Amino acid sequence: MSHRIRDAFAKAKNEGRGAFVAYLTMGFPTIEASERAADEAIAGGADILELGVPFSDPFADGGVIRSAAYEALRNGATLNGIIALAGRLRAKHPETGIVLFSYYNPVFSMGLDAFAEAVAGVGIDAVLVVDLPLEEREELLTQLRPRGVGFVPLIAPNTPLERVQASEQGIGDSFLYVITVKGTTGERTALPPDLTERLDAIRAAVHLPIAAGFGISTRAQADEVSRHADGFIVGSALVKCVAEGRPPCLN
Repeated sequence: MSHRIRDAFAKAKNEGRGAFVAYLTMGFPTIEASERAADEAIAGGADILELGVPFSDPFADGGVIRSAAYEALRNGATLNGIIALAGRLRAKHPETGIVLFSYYNPVFSMGLDAFAEAVAGVGIDAVLVVDLPLEEREELLTQLRPRGVGFVPLIAPNTPLERVQASEQGIGDSFLYVITVKGTTGERTALPPDLTERLDAIRAAVHLPIAAGFGISTRAQADEVSRHADGFIVGSALVKCVAEGRPPCLN
């Protein structure tokens, strides 16, 4: 099993900062452009990449990522194409953690065995499936574990600590994605006032690193979150940069 994700968080901790997890919608606006954006994100300091698989009903996502997903699908982005893209990124960036971020329908449609074999074959470190709850994930984990691929659980703002602890069991080299706000993804001018207390409680209750995401769009927000978590996740702000023809970066 690769330890790239673990090593990324350890490196960031040794440098006195939070690990930067960068989400990008793959295939937006084209496969080639999204591959360049991923390269640029790494050059801009991303420790871990989340490669977003566009889906026709991205109910967890706000307007920026939703629009990017629709355009990517119109331009022919597919799960197989994005897995192949991940393989090219792995060849260029052998030390960078790579997480494939998807809804369950494309994964299930491909076939769980075929999907697990494909992601392992190109060097993807972990998989995040937005709409796969704790009680139903074992059929996928059964395919991922033997191939050395981890799984990233999503932790909602109202998830009890006991369920948080259950969520980290048996998922390999990974981290917990702690959602910071209720609702969909998207930039926020401010994060919830009780967020730091929530992050402190989760961090104390689990063994895996935690990274906070949804709504983080500025360096100041990232720095504040990193005082209470092991990393931060930025998505909409980076996808917006790509939409504007700029390299994805955190201001």
